[in-house]
Amino acid sequence: MNLYGVRAIYNFEMARMKRTVMQSVLAPVISTCLYFVVFGSAIGSRMGDIDSISYGAYIIPGLVMLSLLMQSISNASFGIYMPKFSGTIYEVLSAPVSYVEVVLGYVGAAATKSVILGLIILATARLFVDYSVLHPIWMISFLILTSITFSLFGFIIGIWADGFEKLQIVPMMVVTPLVFLGGTFYSIDMLPEVWQTISLFNPVVYLISGFRWAFYGVSDVHVGISVGMTMVFMLGCMASIWWIFKTGYRLRS
Repeated sequence: MNLYGVRAIYNFEMARMKRTVMQSVLAPVISTCLYFVVFGSAIGSRMGDIDSISYGAYIIPGLVMLSLLMQSISNASFGIYMPKFSGTIYEVLSAPVSYVEVVLGYVGAAATKSVILGLIILATARLFVDYSVLHPIWMISFLILTSITFSLFGFIIGIWADGFEKLQIVPMMVVTPLVFLGGTFYSIDMLPEVWQTISLFNPVVYLISGFRWAFYGVSDVHVGISVGMTMVFMLGCMASIWWIFKTGYRLRS
């Protein structure tokens, strides 16, 4: 394992976060704060409790997960796309580092940024809504697991994209609707039975449900299923990345 190579990529990507702190940190934190103000304070104060949890506190895990997914995908996809765009990807591929080390550097940095952002948003949420964390270790574990999984997914998108527009297609047109329909602002138990069944085909339901369980001990699906579905998606992303480097898909041409 070439730890020097991994550290070089990791440090370069983390340095980019410092250079773009307005875009990388402040923008997602401010946008999430708007959700807290509108849904947590304004609307939440006029709504009843869900599973004996105030509405403002109930939506916190979903809103954190929304920012986490979007930033994990964005950080990882942009990180690997820029070397492709500038042509420096060939220097990375010809360097004495394996594809595993390349992925560790880029995905590790993207996941680290997302975890930091998630913790900042959680701290900021305390200014608007009072909440508790019943299982803090599980909460951190879900935070890290989700960040790594969707950073891997973002890495795939960054390799697949051949233009800046495509970097935004999947996050905006696919991930965002899935998050909003995945129980961010409600429990799927509140839906008609047929829509409850349909919702179970939304993978984000399992992420938000497991993360909410870590906070309040309530969930729409069993926490074991949430972890299992996340692991399955992670393994699928890892298999896709292995195939990409094996075939050179959109890397060598």
